[in-house]
Amino acid sequence: MRNISVFWVGLLGVIFFVVPSVLGGFQFDNYDPISQFISETYAVDAPYGNLLRFLGYIPSGILLTIFCFTVIKKFPQSGLIKIGFWGLGVFYGITTIIVGLFPCDKGCNKEFINPSISQIIHNLTGLLTYLIVPISIIIIGVGLQQLKKYDALSKTAILCGLISVIFIGLLLSNPLTDYAGLYQRIVEGTFLIWIISCSFFVKNNNQ
Repeated sequence: MRNISVFWVGLLGVIFFVVPSVLGGFQFDNYDPISQFISETYAVDAPYGNLLRFLGYIPSGILLTIFCFTVIKKFPQSGLIKIGFWGLGVFYGITTIIVGLFPCDKGCNKEFINPSISQIIHNLTGLLTYLIVPISIIIIGVGLQQLKKYDALSKTAILCGLISVIFIGLLLSNPLTDYAGLYQRIVEGTFLIWIISCSFFVKNNNQ
């Protein structure tokens, strides 16, 4: 795949994620992005949940998966870089598709009381995402660190990974916090910033 094509796949993957994340809250009169999860906007009872899932998050997951598996060829053949992008493709790309196919219960059932099968799959998938994706991004950064040409991109990866680790730690330590939505958005933001940074690097690189 040509560099410009890889760039657009990555960028569109981000756009298809960000747009429903922003618009989803407007379907509720009292939705608070600081305290409420993104998933609550496409939960089983959400008025426009199906539209957000099938026209936003699921296409985003498909595009991000394609991006991660194709962008590997645009970098030096390093084991660390390959492992990192495979981790990102599986546990951010494919898992985004899965959480779109299996939405959470009403209000995302934060107390986890009598959860549905869909809720259990949703939560388990989200947990795996937050445990593995930061490590994958950091691994890519370490792999790139060995090459001077990729120094800035390496620092971006490591910084994004470390910031996400901090806020995932805050979120997992207290999922019922009034800042759960904010923490989640910061985490997702670091993932997406990395995808954007990587996309633009590939676009501007002749390799």
